[in-house]
Amino acid sequence: MSNLFGPEYVRAIAPYQAGKPISEVAREFDLDEAEIIKLASNENPLGMPDSARQAILEAMSGIGRYPDANGFELKAAISARYSVPQEWITLGNGSNDILELAAHAFVQPGQAVVFSQYSFIVYALATQAVGGRGIPVPAQKFGHDLDAMRQAITSDTRLVFIANPNNPTGTFIPPAAIDAFLKAVPKDVVVVIDEAYNEYLDPGLQYESTGWVRQYPNLLISRTFSKAYGLAGLRVGFGIAQSALTDMLNRIRQPFNVNSLAQAAAIAALNDKDFLHRSAQLNAEGYRQLTHTFDEMGLEYVPSFGNFVLVKVGNDESAGARINLALLKKGIIVRPVGGYGLPQWLRVSIGLPEENAGFINALKSVLA
Repeated sequence: MSNLFGPEYVRAIAPYQAGKPISEVAREFDLDEAEIIKLASNENPLGMPDSARQAILEAMSGIGRYPDANGFELKAAISARYSVPQEWITLGNGSNDILELAAHAFVQPGQAVVFSQYSFIVYALATQAVGGRGIPVPAQKFGHDLDAMRQAITSDTRLVFIANPNNPTGTFIPPAAIDAFLKAVPKDVVVVIDEAYNEYLDPGLQYESTGWVRQYPNLLISRTFSKAYGLAGLRVGFGIAQSALTDMLNRIRQPFNVNSLAQAAAIAALNDKDFLHRSAQLNAEGYRQLTHTFDEMGLEYVPSFGNFVLVKVGNDESAGARINLALLKKGIIVRPVGGYGLPQWLRVSIGLPEENAGFINALKSVLA
């Protein structure tokens, strides 16, 4: 019997497939949870900072009441950190919430959304969920071809998604290229720059995108506390844009979309510079550990600026799925990316040194 409920463009959506949780792999393959290594979801291997843990304990006494729907204290902390007015900030249930809010606020059914071929799959899903017309632009060296993306903008394009660094490929766009793109984009097209992995950039590559927000009223910056700040399970992110865009986002944002504990933890994490530094340092060391091994093994990989590496594990179309399954049986969870059109590749999150070593040993065994 055919499904008669809901619009066709919603029925056509393939639900988002998250990285397998440790408990599921333990059940499926009869493994000990304590022995499983998860390098699938780009989480911070250090976990939650102690500062955030303490903030949660202090906030527990008020958990019987609704959170601050406007997130005043968290917005004040973000405002101070990025030197922007509080009314330019939108809080989200993770940055994923900000991406979906943008699609709902600015795109009507039939209108176009432009994004890169190998960019975060939620851009396409959010577009489809509102009945938009996705325009995936062929990638250039696994990253964004901004010139082609500008040319792909049509008269009915309302939104452009850019990820920098990009997930799942890890590529990076120099700020001068983004600035040139923003100058060329029509002023009635909203540009979302998704900076979920910005904190992992080498200090020499760091740039402050809020300056662009002051210059371009059609720009929305999306950030998250799920990666370098170690708060993935709390789901808290934010957007920064001028008031005209922020006002639209807040009209459709769910009340209380960021809970009390998440708000308290995010404030503490945002101000914990030592933890952020340790996270970036550990990531840089782990990147060298993984890529050195890939070089030794003769495996192709995409140079990454995030906390993960995209590595090619075979030449046939089933390579990614086959090697992923073999790794799962050994208690190693990584991310197959066949859904991104990369069936020969796996995305591997950077973990603790011993977790990286466990993955390396398992990969060598499987490929042998």
